[in-house]
Amino acid sequence: MKKAIVIGCPGSGKTTFAEKLSKCTGLPLYYLDAIWHKPDRTHISRVEYDQRLSEILQTQEWIIDGNYSRTIEVRMQNCDTVYLFDLPTETCIQGATTRLGKARYDVPWIDTELDVKFKREIEAFPTKVLPGIYALIDKYKAGRQVIVFKSREQADEYLNRMMQGNLNVSL
Repeated sequence: MKKAIVIGCPGSGKTTFAEKLSKCTGLPLYYLDAIWHKPDRTHISRVEYDQRLSEILQTQEWIIDGNYSRTIEVRMQNCDTVYLFDLPTETCIQGATTRLGKARYDVPWIDTELDVKFKREIEAFPTKVLPGIYALIDKYKAGRQVIVFKSREQADEYLNRMMQGNLNVSL
């Protein structure tokens, strides 16, 4: 594994997993939220975002955390490993709620309440976004390792096995 993407519903635990995976593998980690968002809650232009993503994709090693559906396909085309968090909606809402009031390394502000629009995005994820992700996985699965987590416990077990050297993961 040299180039991995970590995707899934907001609140599923993908950013926490990506951070642990980076520490475990030594691969550099890039947060799409940190690239897209500015501290004043605005965002950079799509052109600038695409340029920054292109620069990352051209490097030899990376872990990229985040969905940003518009660019999942290009990331999938360039990765060798896909980690997908396909967790229940309630788990994701709880995850998003749990991080309220806490500083995060991927977003330059602290949310104090769960935004209604964001909650709706989480609720719609299984029917509006997930089928497209699975279609892309099916399209690009050849030559890529695809790991789907149905729970945070599965993700933790995976990392524990990786740290113990019990996975067929080449760095």
